[in-house]
Formats: sequence, C-alpha cells, structure tokens
Amino acid sequence: MTVHFIGAGPGAADLITVRGRDVLAASPVCLYAGSLVPVELLEHCPDGARLVDTANLNLDEILAELVAAHEAGRDVARLHSGDPSVFSAVAEQMRRLDAAGVPYDVVPGVPAFAAAAATLKREFTVPGVGQTVVLTRTSKQATPMPEGEDLATLGRSGATMVLHLAVNRIEALVEELVPNYGADCPVAVVAGASRADEVVLRGTLADIADSVRAAGITRTAVVVVGEVLTAATFPDSHLYSTTRCRS
Repeated sequence: MTVHFIGAGPGAADLITVRGRDVLAASPVCLYAGSLVPVELLEHCPDGARLVDTANLNLDEILAELVAAHEAGRDVARLHSGDPSVFSAVAEQMRRLDAAGVPYDVVPGVPAFAAAAATLKREFTVPGVGQTVVLTRTSKQATPMPEGEDLATLGRSGATMVLHLAVNRIEALVEELVPNYGADCPVAVVAGASRADEVVLRGTLADIADSVRAAGITRTAVVVVGEVLTAATFPDSHLYSTTRCRS
C-alpha cells in the first residue's frame, strides 16, 4: 500500500487542498503532527481510522508505524504542516521508506510563507523592487546550516528573505541582516499565519526585535525582510502591459 505525505497547510483547517482532503478521507491510518496540524482535519478521516499523534515519537517510531501499516495492506495519510517541500523533515522519512521498499507519494500544501503574504496583502515579487525570494532558517537549536548559507552571505543579494524557525533569535537576526539590508529595511513577523490567533507585527530591522519580545512571540512564526513589504512606486508587470497584449 502507499504512504501519502500530505501538506496540511499553515494552520487554518480549510486551507488543505481538495486532493489532500480526499486522500485523507480514503486512508485508514493517519499520522499527524499534533502540535502543528489542526485537529479539525482529523474529522475527514474515515470512521475507525487509526490516528497517531507523532508529536512525541522519534523517527524510528514513526517509520515503524508506516511500515506496519504497509505490511497490513493499509494506506497511510502522513499529515505535515505547511508544504512538504519546505522544512518538513520528509526527506529522511522518504529515504527510509525507499530502503524498506514502501511506496509513497506527496500531496502539496499551502506553505507558511504564502499564508503570511496573504495576511500581509503583499506580493513578495514586486516588479523593479524584488524578484527573488530566499526561504531559509537559522541553526541555533537545529541541524547546522551548510557552508555559505549563513544570513550574512545570503543577504548580500538584498533579495526578499523569509526566515522560518528563527523568531526566537530575533536579536541575532537583526544583527546579521542590518549590514546588508540597513536598519530602516521593512520587516514583518507573522505568527500563526491563517489561524484564529494569528499575530502580525510590522516594523523595521531597527525596532522589530522590541516588538517581537513585547508580543511574546517565540515560535510558529515567519520573519519577512525586504523592500517589497512597503513598496508603493513600481512599474506595472509586463504580463498585462499594452505592449505585450498588442504583440
């Protein structure tokens, strides 16, 4: 049978894709990250489904559940927050499933940075202002970053930067980013994007750390840095230009 890695979206239960919902409804086993995935999604599971909260399981224990379900001939919905392609820890699960000969597929989901952009009502690729988005994180209590992917190096481009798993190091982020972006560079912090308890902070690199600490935000947030956050004067996209339409 098949393990279905499903992107559950950023937090709001209705932001799962139709495909993800349907696969979930057809899977007699569901493994989900209880600390991140909205419990309302479990209502889509079939009656009598085996529901396993992975919040307190290690990788070996999770894989044992997946392999056992496969051997019993049962499809598995493996719910991950956001989208499986970004900071989801699915790569090591896939590697082990390959070794065990267990088939799997992936259903994409709405990533946190997209939910944050929607909340902020901003496009992260504004013509003439910013056309590149860097998705990254920091490594204080996580796997070390590869050489050359530190914030000082990544920031040299001046591209819009979206930092995951980093808000608890906001002072250090500011210190590393100011040399390339400047203290007056716009910043937004979106905690719990799309959720009922969503919090949005706007400021600059000069003052965002104070705002984050005052709000008590320590997790489940993305930090967005770049001029696109406040850009008001920029050329229209060529996509809908009269020149393009006439040609």
